[in-house]
Amino acid sequence: MKIKQNLYLFAFGGRRNIMDKNLLEKYADVLLWGLKEARKTTGGQNYKSGDVILVHFEPESLELTEIIYRKILEEKMLPVLRFLGTPQMDKDFFTYASYDMLKYTASWTKDMYRKANGSIFLSAPSSLTHLKDVDQKKIIMSTLAGKPIRKIRDRIEMDGKFGWTLCQLATDALAKQAMMTKEEYEQEIIKACYLDKKDPVAEWKKIKKESEEIKKWLNMMKINYIKIHSENIDLCIKLGENRKWVGVSGHNIPSYEIFTSPDWRETNGIYFSNTPSFRSGNYIKEVRLQFRDGKAFDYHALEGEEYLISQVEMDNGSGKLGEFSLTDKRFSPISKPMANTLFDENVGGENGNCHIALGASFPDAYSGDIKEFKKVKKELGYNASSMHWDLINTEEKVVVAYLNGGKSLIIYEKGMFKI
Repeated sequence: MKIKQNLYLFAFGGRRNIMDKNLLEKYADVLLWGLKEARKTTGGQNYKSGDVILVHFEPESLELTEIIYRKILEEKMLPVLRFLGTPQMDKDFFTYASYDMLKYTASWTKDMYRKANGSIFLSAPSSLTHLKDVDQKKIIMSTLAGKPIRKIRDRIEMDGKFGWTLCQLATDALAKQAMMTKEEYEQEIIKACYLDKKDPVAEWKKIKKESEEIKKWLNMMKINYIKIHSENIDLCIKLGENRKWVGVSGHNIPSYEIFTSPDWRETNGIYFSNTPSFRSGNYIKEVRLQFRDGKAFDYHALEGEEYLISQVEMDNGSGKLGEFSLTDKRFSPISKPMANTLFDENVGGENGNCHIALGASFPDAYSGDIKEFKKVKKELGYNASSMHWDLINTEEKVVVAYLNGGKSLIIYEKGMFKI
């Protein structure tokens, strides 16, 4: 018992979250619902006894990890715990690891993913800027070393044999950057995930059903390209062939966004992110990107520009578009920036939001047989990269769809889809 108490003191700095056990039980139920829905997205079958579920967790997510662990066991599946380390461990790795160590990918890690059937990521960062002084080349080297794992995961996911979801828990570090108390931050999570409702899973099923109407409306249109206009955005995106709009698939908790992976080759114009990013221990503010024929050729940031440059130039696809997304403010109870992409890309507020992602595209957005995706992704302009970085804009905006045949219509305005 004393060991467990010491673990809690380490994780929570001597205090517990305001989320009681009842709320954490609900959170776990929503995550398991998300995991199961995510696998259905790629045509996968229901989970069964003996399936292996990886549970990635950080120190401050320990209480929720315990509950998730038990619930997976109750469903006769096998949880495999993956401790993600501390900020000091991260910093020490990039400080002391040799280049060979940075590029190393353990064979047993590959085997583990080949045998896994699902993954739950419990994010609870105790620092957001601890790697700001680390050589970015080392971080890139380590990121690229994970490419074989991502390939394995993508393959089994497209085969319908793997589902994943993730969530965010409140920490002092997140609350500080979001200019809230930790208690206020937790209340935002509770509200955003419907944990204050009697049956949060039922609420998510309702959101999913309502989102299906919007996706059906968008997918019935024969959209050639879309234009996004705001105070600082003037961007044209080619949708591309064999595309569909997707979202509310269970992959992220919470998630209300509707998104697609466009044809990167015909992205032109200017995009601006007015929401700061906290990424790989770095802070990046006010990113401005200019695209020509699909490639970002001019890019700046008010803060964190060195990191931005390192990411855009990471590999052949990191400066190209992998995603375009819109969030309808009528769905989202998130009203303020929360220093975390999972919540910030789903903010509702006054204007809703849009975001683009530099880097990897999503197989989910392919409208054909998912088993053929790997063969046709390049010719259809689906982007490939070791990176996927969401850049969010919450300005008031208008999004216009230009259809095959010449007609056009507004599909998004004043933070809402015009369905």
